[in-house]
Amino acid sequence: MEAAKQQPPHVALIPSPGIGHLIPLTEFAKRLAHRNFSVTLLIPTDGSSSAAQRSVLDSLPKSVNYIFLPPVSLGDRAEGEGVEIRIVRIVTLSLPALRHSLMALSESTRLAAIVVDLFGTDTFCFATELGVPAYLFFSTAAMLLSLIFYLPELDKRFDCEYRHWPEPVELPGCVPVQGRDLVAPIQNRKNEAYKWCLNLSRNYKLADGIIVNSFLELEPGAFKALKEHWTGVPPVYPIGPQIQTGSPTVVDGSECLKWLDQQPPHSVVFVSFGSGGTLSHRQLTELAMGLEFSGQRFIWVIKSPHEDVANATFFSVHSMINPFDFLPEGFLDRTRDLGMVVPSWAPQIQILGHRSTGGFLSHCGWNSVLESIVHGVPIVAWPLYAEQKMNAALLCDDLKVGYRVKVEENGVVGRDAIAGYVKGLIEGDEGGKLLRDRMRDLEDAAAKALSENGSSWKRFEEVTDIWRNHRRA
Repeated sequence: MEAAKQQPPHVALIPSPGIGHLIPLTEFAKRLAHRNFSVTLLIPTDGSSSAAQRSVLDSLPKSVNYIFLPPVSLGDRAEGEGVEIRIVRIVTLSLPALRHSLMALSESTRLAAIVVDLFGTDTFCFATELGVPAYLFFSTAAMLLSLIFYLPELDKRFDCEYRHWPEPVELPGCVPVQGRDLVAPIQNRKNEAYKWCLNLSRNYKLADGIIVNSFLELEPGAFKALKEHWTGVPPVYPIGPQIQTGSPTVVDGSECLKWLDQQPPHSVVFVSFGSGGTLSHRQLTELAMGLEFSGQRFIWVIKSPHEDVANATFFSVHSMINPFDFLPEGFLDRTRDLGMVVPSWAPQIQILGHRSTGGFLSHCGWNSVLESIVHGVPIVAWPLYAEQKMNAALLCDDLKVGYRVKVEENGVVGRDAIAGYVKGLIEGDEGGKLLRDRMRDLEDAAAKALSENGSSWKRFEEVTDIWRNHRRA
């Protein structure tokens, strides 16, 4: 018993499958390790862990361990089954293994808390069984968290699909959002994903606290509403912006950085749609021509198009076809002195932090949003799936640090419009300068929030003090 008291407090972190869910929790684990916690990540999987995941995990400090739970078998994807429900199924099928691992940690460590991401609330019962607090790690914007708590009320107010509602939806504390821009899983009220989202409001209230990867100065209205608008919402701790640190690499990105070294300051637009974003062949062609017409320097991370969609989709296994085969004829030769096209992957953190990078054409995944803010890089917002349209509304309509692309009736963003967005971001004298200035202000606010006695620093210290002082009965 005395030996257990002398152990450092231990925290179990349970991420959902996927690199985008894993990275924020591994960064949180590093912060805990720096505060003398020991940590174990318990990772549900369907057996498809990637080299990128392994690289991230292998970069963790010695006081952070990780365990891949036994892979579960999902079978073929049911018709209409979205990625959210597939993730929920992986976590649900992993619950027996999760309980076994948590019991083992409880016996061998001074277990002080269990922290799950937004798909893992079914594990809260294990925390109760073990007599430790259960916390939710919400890895995206407070704006989405506000929507989750507001959704039961919206469900009663609206009879039609949200995308058909003519007026913007006013979420407490947030910029108004068009119904069609609300998070993708709620856009069909008859499907399983909608029912799951509707239950999240109840499930999240079971947490002892909610840790949010955002910061007070970024979303003051949303955090105020989370504290005051609803009853029964647990304490909310904004501890961001938390972005990937270090440089775990699966592919050598040195050529990109060498090329950037040769470019003028703030002259390059970085084009990337994240780990899961793909465009149709037609849209890829328009993007290529738009970049060429803009006359601006660029680094473009290109993936093979997904032919079954009009604009974009999320899928986990990218085509093995060479993406360069889909570029317009002669494009690479014509832009040889203007830009650099790289297949599949580039060192995004290093590129955004480079002095030559002046803009980011992004899908607006929350990890990318925070990375752009931390490095003060304004955005051309091109959201594709999940909550990315809500993130784009926050960036462009509320914070006004980016241009949002307009999709034409044919479902495509045209080359002339793309050229205008990119040129305005890099060269724009008035509008572009305002975006750049506002983003620099956000960059400063983010740094201040994370500094000693900043808003995020204080909230992180507050929640870790609770765990450090926790004593199980």
